[in-house]
Amino acid sequence: MGTGQCRPTWRALHDGVMHLLAAPDNFGTWGTARQVASAIARGARQAGWTAAEVPLSDGGEGFCEVIGGRRRSSLVGGPLGARVQAEWRLVADSKPVAAVLEVAKASGLALAGGREFNRALDATTAGTGELIMAAVAAGAKRVIVGCGGSASTDGGWGAVQAIAPRGRLAGVELVAAVDVQTRFEDAARVFAAAKGASGPEIALLSARLRRLRQLYRDDFGIDVGEIAGSGAGGGLAGGLVSLGAKVIPGFEVAAAMCGLAEKIAAADLVITAEAHLDEESFQGRVVGGVVSMAKELGTPVVAVVAEADQGEWSEGLEVLTVPHEFGSGPHEFGSGPHEFGSGSSGRHLDELERIVAARLESPGV
Repeated sequence: MGTGQCRPTWRALHDGVMHLLAAPDNFGTWGTARQVASAIARGARQAGWTAAEVPLSDGGEGFCEVIGGRRRSSLVGGPLGARVQAEWRLVADSKPVAAVLEVAKASGLALAGGREFNRALDATTAGTGELIMAAVAAGAKRVIVGCGGSASTDGGWGAVQAIAPRGRLAGVELVAAVDVQTRFEDAARVFAAAKGASGPEIALLSARLRRLRQLYRDDFGIDVGEIAGSGAGGGLAGGLVSLGAKVIPGFEVAAAMCGLAEKIAAADLVITAEAHLDEESFQGRVVGGVVSMAKELGTPVVAVVAEADQGEWSEGLEVLTVPHEFGSGPHEFGSGPHEFGSGSSGRHLDELERIVAARLESPGV
C-alpha cells in the first residue's frame, strides 16, 4: 500500500474505549524510541484513548535502553584504541541473568568521530569483547550483543582475541542481535564505505574477511560464512558465532523480552515509527516486525516515518510521512505531509503528540 493511501477502520476491543499501543523504533534526531513512544501515547490519551508504550529496537542504537535493566558501565578500549566508558545493562530478574550490550557503545562509529575521522583498516571490536567479559564477570549467564553501529570491519577478530580463550565463556549463552541478513564475506562490500573506507580499503577488508572465515573454520570448526546475518557489525556477529553465539534478529530479541505479542493482541491499533521506511524496513527491522506480528494477530497498524521510499507496503498498513520542516497551518493525518521543524527534539515530539491526537479524533477512525 502506498504512502498514506490506506485508512483502516478500527473497532474497540473494550466497551467504548479504544486502546492504542505505541511501539516505535528510535527516530533519529527527534528522539529515542522511548521518547517517541511517550509522545504517541500522550496524543492517544488526549484523544480519549487508553495507551501503552513499548519502545523497540532491532539491535541498533538504543537497544540497551529498550531492553532495560540495571545500568552498568565499564572502561574498555574504543574502536581506535583510546579507552571509553561503555554503558550496558544487567537484567538481574531474567532467567538466566542477562546482560545487554551495544557494539556502538564500545566500538561504535560515533566514538571514532564518524566516517570522516574513522580509520577503517584499524578500527577494532576489541572493546566489545572486553565488555562481554565484564558482563560475564558481573554474573551474566546470557549476553546479548546489539550489533548495529560499529566502526569496524574486523570480522569480530578484536572481540575474539579479547575474549580468548574460548573457555572463558563456558556456561554462558552468547547472542548476536542483528538487523541485517548480510553474510560474513559481504560485510566490507555492503557496509565499509559508510564507515569511511575507500575502494582499495574495501578490497583489503574483504580479503581480510575471507582469511578470517578460513581461520575461524580451522580453529573452531565453524563456517561463519554460511550464516545469514553473520556480516552484521562488520562481521562481528560472525566472530561471535565462532565462539558459539547464536545469530538472532534484534527485533525478535526485544519483542520477546518485552512481551510484544500479548500487548499487540490487547490493542485496537498499533502505531509504530522509524526515520526511513524502505524495503529493508521489512527485513528484520522494527516496523516490518511489528507489522508482521500485528497482521497475524488481526490488529491494524499505522507507521509514522520521516521519509518513505515509494513502494507497495504490507496490505492494510497506513504510512504517514512526516518531513522535517514545520508547516504554518493545521495538519490532518491522511491528507498530506505532516511537517516537523529543525528545532529541538522536544518541539518535534510535541508536534507528534498533537497530530496523533488529531488523527485519532478525526472522522473515519
